[in-house]
Parts: sequence; structure tokens; C-alpha cells
Amino acid sequence: MRQTGSFLGWAFGLLLVAGCGGGNPYLDATLKPAELQGKDKAWFEKNWGAPSGKAPRFFGGETWTYFRIAGGTSSRFGDFNYTPNQCQITLKFGKDEKLEDSSYSGC
Repeated sequence: MRQTGSFLGWAFGLLLVAGCGGGNPYLDATLKPAELQGKDKAWFEKNWGAPSGKAPRFFGGETWTYFRIAGGTSSRFGDFNYTPNQCQITLKFGKDEKLEDSSYSGC
């Protein structure tokens, strides 16, 4: 009986960690293929609009930052969203103006 309880505890812990480790599937589905397909700054500006901010990178290229308001936290009763999240998306472009890396938080 003790082994079963221990096993169930470990299984629950693993499920909890796996459930909390996820990102934003919508952004992942956009950013990873864009990086692999070599999308450039012009593509992002056409499809996402102008970035909220731009900064040069030390070894060339540019970092773009987009700030978006994403969903919110719903009340206990699920009737409305009241605290919107500030979503920050960072895109890092190389000297060739193609996407090299991306990250996001708060989305």
C-alpha cells in the first residue's frame, strides 16, 4: 500500500510539472516556423504591424519588441475578464534581417 501511495504522489507531481511548463501554443505555432523558414523583418511588419520598440544588437542586427494586451483573469464565476495581461514578444534579427531568436512573457 505504501508503494502505491508513493507512486501516485510521484505521478501527480510529474503531471503538475508538465501542466505548468507549457507556453503559449498560438505564439509557438507562429514563431518557431517563422524562425525555421527564415522570415524577415518585412514579413513581421506586414503581418504583425510596426513593433512597439526597436534596438540595435551588439554584433549587428536588431531586436524588436511588441507589447500586446492579452486576455485577463476571469472572476470566480467566469462572467468577465478584469485584469488584462501585458504580453511582451521579443524578436531578434540577424545582420541579414532574418529572425534568429524569439521569446515572450506574460502571454
